[in-house]
Amino acid sequence: MATLLIHHPVFAEHLVPFGHPERPERIQAVEAALSDDRFAPLLREQARMADVEMILLCHPLSHLEAMRHYSPSESMIRVDADTTMSPMTLEAALIAVGGACQAVDAVLDGDAKNAFCAMRPPGHHAEPDRAMGFCFFNQAAIAARHAQRGHGLERIAVVDWDVHHGNGTQAIFWDDPSVLYASTHQMPLYPGTGAASESGAGNIFNAPLAPGADGADFRRSFETVILPALDAFRPQLIIISAGFDAHSRDPLGELELVEADFVWATEQLMEVANRHSHGRIVSILEGGYDLKALAASTAAHVETLMRAG
Repeated sequence: MATLLIHHPVFAEHLVPFGHPERPERIQAVEAALSDDRFAPLLREQARMADVEMILLCHPLSHLEAMRHYSPSESMIRVDADTTMSPMTLEAALIAVGGACQAVDAVLDGDAKNAFCAMRPPGHHAEPDRAMGFCFFNQAAIAARHAQRGHGLERIAVVDWDVHHGNGTQAIFWDDPSVLYASTHQMPLYPGTGAASESGAGNIFNAPLAPGADGADFRRSFETVILPALDAFRPQLIIISAGFDAHSRDPLGELELVEADFVWATEQLMEVANRHSHGRIVSILEGGYDLKALAASTAAHVETLMRAG
């Protein structure tokens, strides 16, 4: 079995205003990096459109209807100060959800050993009834629910290393001990959540990092907070919210990670998955706004996933 790459050309058609960091060039940089010859062994599938039932796993119908109502037929509209919709945004967001669930199906059905979803818009800030922070639907959370409802899994872990805390994912699983949410992120920083004291039903593990924290700090947080929590939980599937904006080059964060840190974290999660989850990992692209750092970090992460035994 090989690593599966989920992709779709529509992800470049979600347009944003000039100067917005979550721009189509992000996914184009990722796709260019993954077109290198060393990624030839990847299984590649175009993402499929989500059905309504997938959205309703984590969002009320009123939220989907609101996104349909806001979706413009031309030009762009703002959902909030940071979050913009263009005519193809809703389709891209729905296909991103479908692609995440498609990756879960492939990994849990044994058609791929693990998967990376190269897509935008991101999702981890999307709360049950609120689009925010560049996000419309919470792909990682929906993928976790899909693994439970569609495949009967009882324990799913979502690990988030984006520089911004995944407030939406935390909110969705706040009182649900069947899903562990673990996050490293800069604090203080948008969206203002993610204190170590935020623990939900004992299933939330936040390891905030101070501005200027480097790879050693990041690794220490993993080793002291996240990895022990994962081993105690024994997840049957690990979903990664793989944001690469904790990189030292990123303009939206103040952490000092480099590609080697993401490789190390990927390796650690692969070891946990081998112990508890038959190696099953689904990784979903979140943030990352310096194009060079995003491309290099994504390539390093995917290349590490490809080494899974």
